Amino acid sequence: MEATPDGSESHREEVLSDRNDRLRDLIRSISHDLRTPLAVAKGNVELARETGDLSRLDSAEQALARATELLDHLALLAKEGEGIHEPDPTDLGSVAEAAWSVVGREEATLSAEVDLVVSADRQRLQQLFENLFDNALTHAGSDVTVTVGSLEGERAGFFVGDDGPGIPEDELTAVFETGYSDDSGGKGFGLAICERIAVAHGWTIGAVERADGGARFEVSDVEVVGR
Repeated sequence: MEATPDGSESHREEVLSDRNDRLRDLIRSISHDLRTPLAVAKGNVELARETGDLSRLDSAEQALARATELLDHLALLAKEGEGIHEPDPTDLGSVAEAAWSVVGREEATLSAEVDLVVSADRQRLQQLFENLFDNALTHAGSDVTVTVGSLEGERAGFFVGDDGPGIPEDELTAVFETGYSDDSGGKGFGLAICERIAVAHGWTIGAVERADGGARFEVSDVEVVGR
């Protein structure tokens, strides 16, 4: 078939190529985000078997429910491209606590003294927090302190910071690239997922330097609907 004068055939090929790229990214996203709840479920089942503590099965069931929930929402994302559910008034602190209950570790600390109600897809917001928390636990150590707070001044939004080694200045933008690889040798998809979730909401996310060390991610252009 010959390309039409207006280049529509070329445009169609570009669209298909772009869709294939997004599909590959989505497959990586699914693999990345399912790993944590499945690992939690596996660990709790093993502990239940070893100790006879059947309450561990409740934790495993919750983790598997979260994995199912992620599959449902990722399938929606694949179907609708940038799709999120209709945003609702969402308490930021409670979502942060829910995310920490999934990925947090006993020796780590979460400080989420934030009093904001924002317009958001709650499940997507929790996914964003889970990935930011997991990033801190991976790079700052298992005893990290993670802080969630409100942005001050005219910028409406929130931040997630940690007391780890921080991010080199020349990598503050690169960390959001799909498949970004740092000195640890790991392939990063979590922050790329965070950026996609933020963009789907119309938010802006960025990594910033901290004079006192540690990593800090700021999410701005957020619609705050209450405190």
